[in-house]
Amino acid sequence: MRKFFLVTAAMLATALFGTPSASYAAMLEANIDVSSQTMTVRYGSEVYRWVVSTARPGYFTPRGTYRPQRTARMWYSRKYEMSPMPYSVFFHGGYAIHGTGAVRQLGRPASHGCVRLHTANAATFYAMVREVGFGNTRIVVTN
Repeated sequence: MRKFFLVTAAMLATALFGTPSASYAAMLEANIDVSSQTMTVRYGSEVYRWVVSTARPGYFTPRGTYRPQRTARMWYSRKYEMSPMPYSVFFHGGYAIHGTGAVRQLGRPASHGCVRLHTANAATFYAMVREVGFGNTRIVVTN
């Protein structure tokens, strides 16, 4: 009988307060500054600052606050001649943060609208998003 009450109390506490790991879930925030062509990532106490490329003239990188919609370790753009998009984190329709081989263009607008970064940095960000989950990740794109 005593065991029944202890189990019931534990279940009630979990229902009311959640599991300890859920309440201490890490938050991940990526701030993309289009004007400086940088992405600052805050992951717990860690801070990363990476150079990126956003939309070149004639294209647009959407501004706003987003959550990841889906991820793909390797994606090929059907819209732009099957261009490789390694470590893609899609945040607004077909717009994604992803790696690029065109590292010489990083630091200036060069994309069709996606946020491109060095593939090693894209892999790091991709792993963080997969670890903390979409609900604990926020992507902010500003001028």
